[in-house]
Amino acid sequence: MTQVVLRPGDIVHVGPEASVQFSGDRALNLRIIRVDPRITYDGWMWIDGYVLGPAGNALQRRRIFVRRDGLRPERV
Repeated sequence: MTQVVLRPGDIVHVGPEASVQFSGDRALNLRIIRVDPRITYDGWMWIDGYVLGPAGNALQRRRIFVRRDGLRPERV
């Protein structure tokens, strides 16, 4: 399976597949501003980004620890 390379500017949906903390109404769309290059647990990563509102506006800056395979790219 080929892994998608995440880059600043990409938008991803973060739900329970990425981490249980994003289950239900805690799921969010995130515009990536930085992918931390440091090695973590296998398949997990730190990313910085902006939580996006329904209109696509940035609401809050967050740093999250998620499973790479659980992130779902969003089309802009």
